[in-house]
Amino acid sequence: MILDRYFARRFIQSFLVIGSIFLTLMILIDLIEQVRRFDDANLSFGQLLQLTLLNTPAAISEMLPLLVILSTIALFIGLARSSELVVTRATGRSGIRALLAPVVIALIIGALAVGMLNPMAAATSEEYKQLAESYKNNGGSTLSISADGLWLRQGSANGQSVIHAQDTSNGDRFTLNQVTIITFAPDGTPTQQIVADQADLENGTWVLTNAKIWALEGGVNPETHAVEHVRLEVPTSLTRQRILDTLGDQDSVSVYDLPELIRDLREAGFSTKQYEVWLQVQLARPLFLMSMVLIGAAFTMRHVRFGGTGIAVLTAVLLGFGIYFIRNFAQILGENGQLPILVAAWAPPFAAILLSLGLLLHAEDG
Repeated sequence: MILDRYFARRFIQSFLVIGSIFLTLMILIDLIEQVRRFDDANLSFGQLLQLTLLNTPAAISEMLPLLVILSTIALFIGLARSSELVVTRATGRSGIRALLAPVVIALIIGALAVGMLNPMAAATSEEYKQLAESYKNNGGSTLSISADGLWLRQGSANGQSVIHAQDTSNGDRFTLNQVTIITFAPDGTPTQQIVADQADLENGTWVLTNAKIWALEGGVNPETHAVEHVRLEVPTSLTRQRILDTLGDQDSVSVYDLPELIRDLREAGFSTKQYEVWLQVQLARPLFLMSMVLIGAAFTMRHVRFGGTGIAVLTAVLLGFGIYFIRNFAQILGENGQLPILVAAWAPPFAAILLSLGLLLHAEDG
């Protein structure tokens, strides 16, 4: 138990040191990227730094597999250089038994990433997206799905418009059913309300069917001056791809909110495979980080006198990247319906664990 605590402490120290180095570099690089991206917006340094820090939790979440495998490599190379692994084996404890502490720590990190880091990254990513849109497009556009239907917000220099629809038909054309549009002036005062049976998104305009317009002016009865149109075109800055991109940003949704969002999307007529796969991928994250520990250990739990340490480290990192690529590729196949959802999310980490255990058993027992 004492030896396990020692290995756990060494692993956590390596993880924190490597994580701090990567975090510093990532913030500096992202800050430069924000300066380049918002060069025309005349933002202050404080605003640019705020955008950078809002990006940080999501970047840390994405980097966790790399941090874990590098921490494992640093741990076992350090133990090998100091001959502590040799002494451990001389006491009768197998090398695989020494992996217990790093594996448990990796599982804890994975659980914290799912339970705490994911909601934090989702919240900050959503805040970043809204701030970036407001800086670039005078408020931009957002999409929300709830039990009441679908909500859209589009912005322009003339003000904001809020669009509500009962459901949507996402075919060749993006179509909203039972639509209500409320237009606001730049000072937030409502100026117009439109109700229509249907709205089709075509070439930068909403084509409304059976629409009725009420002018919202103070001291005037809106119904008196209401106007009906069989067909009405309303300009918009939205495009079908932009709406789907906003909807498809699963990074902005907490793992706790995903089940409810999946249900609402299904009721609104959208495909939910992307979110279902993403939910399972997040739940499988502890096992994926565990596989990174085992892969890193499989190539570095050896005495430095054997030589080839550099090649072993490079092989471990490349194999880790390979498993990461396979997981992302399987996720894409799952989103496209070419793989079952559970297979797409859980098969890569299980395969990586079995592969690395095979390598470890071969190295330890021949």
